[in-house]
Amino acid sequence: MAEIIRMPKMSDTMTEGTIAAWHKQVGDKVKSGDILAEVETDKATMELESYSDGVLLHIGIKNGEAVPVDGLIAIIGKEGEDVSALLSGGTPSTVSAAPVAVAAAAEPVVISTPTVDTSNIKAEVIRMPKMSDTMTEGIVANWLKQLGGKVKAGDILAEVETDKATMELDNYVDGTLLYIGVEAGKAIAVDGIIAIIGEEGADYKALLSAGSGTVVAAPTAPIAITTTSAAVAPLAVVNSDEHLKASPLAKKMASEKGLNLAEVPGSGENGRIVRRDIENFKPQAKAIATSQTNATAPIAQVGVESFEEVPVSQMRKTIARRLGESLFTAPHFYLTMEINMDKAMEARKSINEFAEAKISFNDFVVKAVATALRKHPKVNSSWLGDKIRYNHHIHIGVAVAVEEGLLVPVLRFADSKSLTQISAETKTLAGKAKNKQLQPADWEGNTFTISNLGMFGIEEFTAIINSPDACILAVGGIKETVAFKNGVAVPTNVMKVTLSCDHRVVDGAVGSAFLQTLKALMEDPIRILA
Repeated sequence: MAEIIRMPKMSDTMTEGTIAAWHKQVGDKVKSGDILAEVETDKATMELESYSDGVLLHIGIKNGEAVPVDGLIAIIGKEGEDVSALLSGGTPSTVSAAPVAVAAAAEPVVISTPTVDTSNIKAEVIRMPKMSDTMTEGIVANWLKQLGGKVKAGDILAEVETDKATMELDNYVDGTLLYIGVEAGKAIAVDGIIAIIGEEGADYKALLSAGSGTVVAAPTAPIAITTTSAAVAPLAVVNSDEHLKASPLAKKMASEKGLNLAEVPGSGENGRIVRRDIENFKPQAKAIATSQTNATAPIAQVGVESFEEVPVSQMRKTIARRLGESLFTAPHFYLTMEINMDKAMEARKSINEFAEAKISFNDFVVKAVATALRKHPKVNSSWLGDKIRYNHHIHIGVAVAVEEGLLVPVLRFADSKSLTQISAETKTLAGKAKNKQLQPADWEGNTFTISNLGMFGIEEFTAIINSPDACILAVGGIKETVAFKNGVAVPTNVMKVTLSCDHRVVDGAVGSAFLQTLKALMEDPIRILA
């Protein structure tokens, strides 16, 4: 019997996922372990594996569309098997969810009931898909097709800026562009109408007035899809009017390395450029023009006021919203303490003379914090509204600055790991964060967070709590100063730390006791090595 493949819930906070690219088409035979599609989350792009043998009878979601947890992704069964009952709401024989360890979720199909009869209108409403769990709107950066123009499946309609990247909006319907719902440069909310495509002369106004957003596909459509979200594919380099095929991760890596995708040979399916192609590509040396004309780069003159206004990116909007929610929801208070780092500096120097991996001061802080949390479990907690969760495990989130914003990969069971293990794991996670290769297990489940700006020369600062944690530790740089011992001035090294606390969970006395323990451990680091 046919089996419905649904979007699995891969974390306690996940609500949906996005299909970046399908690797199989309707009618293809698939086996357990085959890659069905690439799924993009707000942190990484992963592969969705099949866990059934059979024929791919139905695809319920298009490239670039978001799907809620438990939404229908695809149907796999025997060749020629009738799946209409499953699509119309019948009870499926089995419900399959791809295991969390393998893939993030693909978008499910959303079948909606129209409020007015639009069954005779051969036109399709294209809506703004929700492409990450934090996305609330998208910006149409540029329309590549004009109103009244003919479009074919596979054509690029527009470039869309989300909170994670700028991507191309693919068309999957043949017809005429009857309606454009948003001007270039304007934002539109998720599920807002972007465009309508259909037969020339079709009464698309009836679809606009329907208000339900139901997509009515032409009877000849090969796949029975009634979802209305627009299909979005990541931004590709355009060369000789041909759109290059590349995975989202490959495009991201090419952008970071300054590579032209048109020069990179693809080894994936149908010549698609994938990560290994970027990693193995060796560009030829070329002269790079650095000068710009006055028309494109105005030069500010002496005595002339000038400025530049840059629209806020979707990711920066998300950061602003989430940090605002934390700061204005959780009543913060701050505790600052000065720690003598003389012994820690001696211990680090001694360890690094023999250790294969170099130990940083941040590794000392992570280990000391994890040890202190074991002695002060009330700090290792979360506010859940009507109850407080005291975590028995210790997962330390370590803030990492990346070009697009801030990511917080998690060191799990940090209290049970050695300094060498913490060092190696931190370096690995930081590298994955900067290359946007983090998996859900890498960024979920933190119980306490550390933010260190000491490497930037910052002596002291306060940090906003990383929800759902009750506390976050802001770590400053080590400063050489003078201390008095027995009335004699001696040189010494100190480091300031500031603990931000959610007063609903942690009181001043509890936070102070935690910092006292942390100070004692850092000033006598042999205790954290025991």
